[in-house]
Amino acid sequence: MQPYSIMLRKTTIAAAVIAIAATCGAAAGEDSPAICPDGTYMFAERDTCELFMDVYNPAEGSGTFVGDREKPTVIFVFGGGFISGTRDDPYLLPWYKQLTDNGYKVVAIDYRLGLKGETKVGIAQVNALDRAIHMAVEDLFSATRYIIDNAGALEINPDNIVICGSSAGAITVLQADYELCNRTGTAGILPENFRYAGVISFSGGILSRHGKLKYAESPAPTLMFHGTDDKLVNYTQIRFFNLGFFGSDKIAARFEKFGYCYNILRYEGCGHEIASIMGSTTGYQFDFMQRNVMERAGYIVDMTIDDPSIVRTGSQTRKELYGE
Repeated sequence: MQPYSIMLRKTTIAAAVIAIAATCGAAAGEDSPAICPDGTYMFAERDTCELFMDVYNPAEGSGTFVGDREKPTVIFVFGGGFISGTRDDPYLLPWYKQLTDNGYKVVAIDYRLGLKGETKVGIAQVNALDRAIHMAVEDLFSATRYIIDNAGALEINPDNIVICGSSAGAITVLQADYELCNRTGTAGILPENFRYAGVISFSGGILSRHGKLKYAESPAPTLMFHGTDDKLVNYTQIRFFNLGFFGSDKIAARFEKFGYCYNILRYEGCGHEIASIMGSTTGYQFDFMQRNVMERAGYIVDMTIDDPSIVRTGSQTRKELYGE
């Protein structure tokens, strides 16, 4: 029996393949053994702090190639509302191990917490939110530049990097690819021809001050997980004239309109709890990375999922989630 029901809106992958992939990585959960980084490196020094990355190499014998195609390196950006969180939070380690056990290298990075100390943040406080997002994007780009400059020593192919994030981290990775595609000043630290190979977002969105999302260059293949009732990181959009925050639903609509490669999993009736389902969705992640990153097949998947096993947390406040 399937652990949950799936309603396909449109897909180019057979439903049976998707259902099998969804359960492949679900067995390894929070009881998995911990994992330690194979190296820790300082990639940037700011006025207020030093920023580090932990590198987790693929497990020995895990298989880093599928045929002649190498599995990508995953740069992960943690969540925490831009006010809290760490790159080595214990709840993340079992998921890192799932990735490395399946042949993926993981790079978990620090970034500055631009909303730390803020008591209220929403579209009305857009300047503070904008600043926090772009601080995090700047730090992600700095980490990426460090990897590019030290690719040989780190044994990372700069042309084969997937950026992944949860909640605030998901906002960061989606925003980063948007800035890179539009070659904004923030992206100037990266080589002109550099592109990420893929993006994975768990409950993310993009902030725009220029109306609807417009990509000057095609975005990287993007996989999005989002709860349809998420009010903390809005699933649809918050719009006021040219100012807008666009969630996964609106991002997918833009990707569909312009023919960009995207996969979206819409969790019916769920809220922000979807930001933390990395460990139970590795089958989807592996399928996306093989088909759309390694094979560059351009498969489009748009699914609505009703999974009763997910505990609904309702419309949580920032205080409830982050203990402000």
